[in-house]
Amino acid sequence: MDLEIFNDDNLIGEARQKWVEDLADFAATDLELADNTQLSIHFVTKNEIHEINKKYRDVDRATDVISFAINDGEDSLDYLEQQIPDLPVDLGDLFISVEIVKEHADEYEHSFDRELGYTIVHGILHLNGYDHIEPEDEKVMIGLQEKILSAYGLKK
Repeated sequence: MDLEIFNDDNLIGEARQKWVEDLADFAATDLELADNTQLSIHFVTKNEIHEINKKYRDVDRATDVISFAINDGEDSLDYLEQQIPDLPVDLGDLFISVEIVKEHADEYEHSFDRELGYTIVHGILHLNGYDHIEPEDEKVMIGLQEKILSAYGLKK
């Protein structure tokens, strides 16, 4: 996976950034994503994610993760892949508030790494078309999420 991390304010340290790369690669392998799959993760403050949520989702509050899928339910990528077989697959962008992740870790009594891992894998699954709106879909998504996290060593 070609992962680009935006951590301009150094909200996570260098060692944890490497860990994020490893987890994203692990999830991509588990999901059998193509090697040329692209994804970006932006680590932002609580205020920044609040503004993003308000501007793009019309929700006036901070959240832990927001995903912006490049190809959200469109078939145009299939056509392009037929025309250009080695075209990289860009999943989109994840915006993660490190402060909210920390708050959730404290609230749910998880380690910070467990909560950050949960947030990253959850976002990657959303970018791959999974959702949890309907109970059946939630069961599939959360089951897959827990499988990936447990296999990576991030158990509850």
